[in-house]
Amino acid sequence: QVQLVESGGRLVQAGGSLRLSCAASGRTFSSYRMGWFRQGPGKEREFVVAINWSGGTTYYADSVKGRFTISRDSAENTVYLQMNSLKPEETGVYFCEAGFAWRTYDRQTSYDYWGQGTQVTVSS
Repeated sequence: QVQLVESGGRLVQAGGSLRLSCAASGRTFSSYRMGWFRQGPGKEREFVVAINWSGGTTYYADSVKGRFTISRDSAENTVYLQMNSLKPEETGVYFCEAGFAWRTYDRQTSYDYWGQGTQVTVSS
């Protein structure tokens, strides 16, 4: 049973930083890509960043390039999302997701598993 557990979300002021964590368990993820998606109030879930578990290739939405960094710790089976210079419009629930690495990286339908999400609120 695959389990993804996100943590680290909280209230932060605009311009601040947060680090989200995603603890993964239940299978070997070497052939998987791990992604972070976010869903703002009244909005659809959108792609933020992703990383191939094997090899570490990363993918970023244009809106977060230079501010967000995704990384993974294979020994701990954990994926991290470092977010800097946060903006109020980035408020939402952030979901950690897992899908096969050969699929398109920025489509929600490419991911088979996701966690319960962690709330990030950026105040202006």
